[in-house]
Amino acid sequence: MRSTLLSRTSRWLGASALALLVGVGGVSTAFVMTGQAANAQVQNAAQIVVPQTSVQQGFADLVEAVKPAVVSIRVEAEAPGRTVQRGGRDFNFEFNFPDLPEDHPFRDFFDQFGGPGGQGRPDGGEPRPRQFMAAGSGFIISEDGYVVTNNHVVEDATKVTVVFDDGREQVAEIIGTDERTDLAVLKIEGDDLPFVTFEEEASRVGDWVVAVGNPFGLGGTVTVGVISGSGRNIGGSSYGDFLQIDAAVNTGNSGGPAFNSNGEVVGVNTAIYSPNGGNVGIAFAIPARTVQQIVTQLIEDGSVTRGYLGVSIQDVSRDIADGVGLPNARGAIVREPTEDGPAGAAGVRSGDIILKVDGDQIDDALDLSRTIAGKAPDSTVELTIWRDGAETTVSVQLVQLDETAQAQPDQTAPTPPQALPEATTSLGMTLVPNGDGSGGLLVQNVEQDSVAGQRGIATGDVVLEVDNKVVQTAGDFDQAIAGVNEKGLNTALVKVSRDGEARFIGLPITE
Repeated sequence: MRSTLLSRTSRWLGASALALLVGVGGVSTAFVMTGQAANAQVQNAAQIVVPQTSVQQGFADLVEAVKPAVVSIRVEAEAPGRTVQRGGRDFNFEFNFPDLPEDHPFRDFFDQFGGPGGQGRPDGGEPRPRQFMAAGSGFIISEDGYVVTNNHVVEDATKVTVVFDDGREQVAEIIGTDERTDLAVLKIEGDDLPFVTFEEEASRVGDWVVAVGNPFGLGGTVTVGVISGSGRNIGGSSYGDFLQIDAAVNTGNSGGPAFNSNGEVVGVNTAIYSPNGGNVGIAFAIPARTVQQIVTQLIEDGSVTRGYLGVSIQDVSRDIADGVGLPNARGAIVREPTEDGPAGAAGVRSGDIILKVDGDQIDDALDLSRTIAGKAPDSTVELTIWRDGAETTVSVQLVQLDETAQAQPDQTAPTPPQALPEATTSLGMTLVPNGDGSGGLLVQNVEQDSVAGQRGIATGDVVLEVDNKVVQTAGDFDQAIAGVNEKGLNTALVKVSRDGEARFIGLPITE
């Protein structure tokens, strides 16, 4: 069970976690938000309808309407070892226990952490699994009892209980989870349950949001704020595109809804940025359009399938755009098509810049990943590509993304040569032929404050291509740079490898 979603060093925390420890245990949490409205009524179909009113009248009517559909999530789970969570972070304790007599007053205290000798149990056996309980939030999306929450709230759960606003409890079944988006769907029994719906029109930055949830186990808590940003990419997430909100959310709010002023769900709260583990006014919610897409698949299939293009990519910087004559710095540049991947088989090349997918503009690498992930496996997409100074199109039939596949980086670093002929000094770099047989030009030296150094090129890097032309010798490099000048461009697109991983850099070539 984890509540720290993102890296500990950047203090990104999952918005969950009141833990009632049975042993020494961890926690999980949840977020919630709501909007503004009045005089809501539950119709025959159990769907909650919230008539819109002015902001000046407050949010009491809206809250009264939606609260029956907002639930607390209580999780029972087991965790091995002696990991303890505090403030949304995991701590692994290794104690050197003193050898205390049986009647010592501190004997019981040390026994609860594993006993004398630090071997997990007083008798030296394996440590017992820790039983613990955690709390989060969720909301009902259908009259027959489907409930949305965060994956990290129910991860590793042995039992999940849904607690209604009026105190009633019901054990829930986990229908499906998706780690990439941190979403989960539960099912409880019922045929006329109150439920809320997702927004029909995307909310904008500055719109009101109301959070209703279970912070610190205090169910039914309401906070109000606005959407303070959109399209946020928070570190540690493989999906991105979060809403940023400033309604107060804390430990225990994870998995709860963010409502607009019409009582519609605009997002699922999943993480906070906090230097101290508490609310500082910056929280993040998964937008409704993503939630709907994932939840539909989880209900229908119990899992999520995603399209796979088969390319390694990076953002297009202003320098890269200048290096290929692209008017705007947008899209995703292909570092390499993956071996045996669908993109390479369809003719996508290293150095291509993907501008659109099925006519929809691609802003950056994350946007491309998110767009392709939303496509069905075996579907065919049309890529608009910038290549050789002009747009072209390539059709690619996607395959299914293998969620378990882990790319194994090449750990072979280039070997500096002992003595090599033919070198060139250009753009603040000294380049020599790469002596390890893998090709390219080894960066033997980078001048301090040079253009190359400012763009991140370092000694030991290998220059593979210039202007999409392979360079093996100093003459190749100089000729390629001359070709860029002849095109009237001020920046050269340079492909550089470091520790076996290639990337593109836009390198200015004029003073």
